Amino acid sequence: MHHFKVYKTILSSDNHMNIYRGCTHGCIYCDSRSRCYRMDHNFEDIEVKAHALDILDAQLSRRKKPAVISTGAMGDPYIPLEESLQLTRGCLELIARHRFALAIQTKSSRILRDLDILKDIHNRTKCVVQMTMTTYDESLCRVIEPLTSTTYERYRVLKVMGEAGIPTVVWLSPFLPFINDTPENVWGLLDYCIRARVHGIICFGFGVTLREGNREYFYSQLDRWFPGMKERYKSCFGSSYICTSNHHAQLMHILQKACRRHNILLGTHTVFSYLRQFETSLSQGQLFP
Repeated sequence: MHHFKVYKTILSSDNHMNIYRGCTHGCIYCDSRSRCYRMDHNFEDIEVKAHALDILDAQLSRRKKPAVISTGAMGDPYIPLEESLQLTRGCLELIARHRFALAIQTKSSRILRDLDILKDIHNRTKCVVQMTMTTYDESLCRVIEPLTSTTYERYRVLKVMGEAGIPTVVWLSPFLPFINDTPENVWGLLDYCIRARVHGIICFGFGVTLREGNREYFYSQLDRWFPGMKERYKSCFGSSYICTSNHHAQLMHILQKACRRHNILLGTHTVFSYLRQFETSLSQGQLFP
């Protein structure tokens, strides 16, 4: 299901862009379900911003200097609806035409459809593809992220992007206490990152955030898939916003050690600074070797 709603803008003042509001990936932990975002419709009934391409074209034309356009943090740009509407692709074409840079985040291998435009953007300025990865166990992935691409499929996307010369960043998040917060899981995900030669990793810590809206949905899914786990969460975390894994220190040590050894950027400030940095020298180096 989807519906259109009129908006005046597509880009925020700091160049964030979201075309779709809501999601059909079904991730049990999704923070975007939180009531603080004031979504006044069913989360799976996707709100589509009407006339998005015309609005974005006008906004990019008025920007005094090019910058990095970011998208995907609040709503995945490659939900199944994108296959028919192709609004993400249209936005990418405009970003390339106006010579802006791009930092795009997804959990879907549908992004491979737009590899040609992503390469064009990177040849002109800069393009960084970001993938979220939470669990190395494919059967667990089907439970906590039921309608996304599998973790292995996301790893393949990272490989393809790297082979195309497009830098990648992985969001290692969230790690659900008592479910996927294990050294084996972290090592499996890091192995994918190392093999794909990712440029950076974002990890806010080992745990999950829960607040009004997403907490209720998360608990309903725990009841469905992990009987008794909801009571364990309530006992350990109460109504806390941040639910930190008991293994946080151990897992962070593993992550830091692997990133140092393989020269992977780590640290939210460091990686976000890299993502926000607009570059033109990339295109000059590639177009005029």
